[in-house]
Order: sequence, then structure tokens, then C-alpha cells
Amino acid sequence: MAYDFSTLKANIQETEEWLQREMSNIRTGRATPTLLDSIKPEIYGSRTPIPSVASVTIEDARTLRIVPWDKSITKDIERAINDADLGVSVAVDDGGLRVIFPMLTAERRTLLQKLAGEKSEQAKVTLRGHRTDALKELDAAEKEGGMGTDDLKRLKEEVQKFIDKGVETLEAQMKRKQDEIAL
Repeated sequence: MAYDFSTLKANIQETEEWLQREMSNIRTGRATPTLLDSIKPEIYGSRTPIPSVASVTIEDARTLRIVPWDKSITKDIERAINDADLGVSVAVDDGGLRVIFPMLTAERRTLLQKLAGEKSEQAKVTLRGHRTDALKELDAAEKEGGMGTDDLKRLKEEVQKFIDKGVETLEAQMKRKQDEIAL
């Protein structure tokens, strides 16, 4: 009997993408526009992502420039960034907003690396849950008489290979982020 691995692959891919989004929200010493993607100020009665209502550019290594397309929403964007408590300072001028990233202290770097490790561990736990689900499906198929013991063993090994590959990807993402924080 052939087992369909598409659900497992989709779940692994989804977990990898989740970790990538979480890692992009962890602030390093450098200015990155992706940090603002999760901030949604209330504009015209609905929560809207900043990139949908303004252009976001990198001014220098520690400064982002936000230029709203409608100058009347500048205060809403400023309030949303301050409420997000990202540890950045916001300065408003006639052209828009400047988001200034302070230098990271050694203590803050350690804290951010720990946070990256925790996010990575959450993703690994999710992968282990997906593995458990797939193994239960295989066991159920064997009990129904749909496959033999040799097929079951081979398919379980394949499931483990997919999970191992997913864990490698997650660890590579974590290592990349921790290296970025250490700079």
C-alpha cells in the first residue's frame, strides 16, 4: 500500500514558514522592514499592515523611514509602533516617521538568542506532533490490514526522514538568526 506523504510534507512546510515569520519578528541590531509587518495600526476603522498604507525604506543600518501615502495617518502609525513595544524609538517629522533601532546590549543579545531558541523548540515540538499523527495513521492502516509489517517499517522510516530533514531546516534557521543577533 502506498502512503500519501503530502499532508506530512505540507505540515512540515507550514511549520518551517511559521518559524521563519517568528524569527523575522525578533529584532536584531539592524533595521529590517520585516519587523514592521506584524504591526497593524487602526486606519480608517480597520487594522491594516504598515506596508499597505506607507512605503518603508532603510535609511541606514539602524534607521527605517516610513512615508505614509496619506499624511493624516502618521499619528496612527506612530501609536501602533509605540504600542507594539519593539524597543525602538519613533521620531515624526514633516516627511513621515523615522524608526530608530538602538544598539543591542550584551544582555539583550543573550535574551534575543534565548527567544530564538525557544521559538525553534516550539517548531520542533510541532514537527514531533506531526510525526506522531503520521505514525498513528500508519498503525491504523496496518490494523485494517492495508499493509504488511515490512511496508509499515519502511514507511515509518520515511516519515522519520522527512521529520529529520525538517528539523535540520529549523536548526539552520535558528543558527542563522543567532549569528545575526551576535553581530
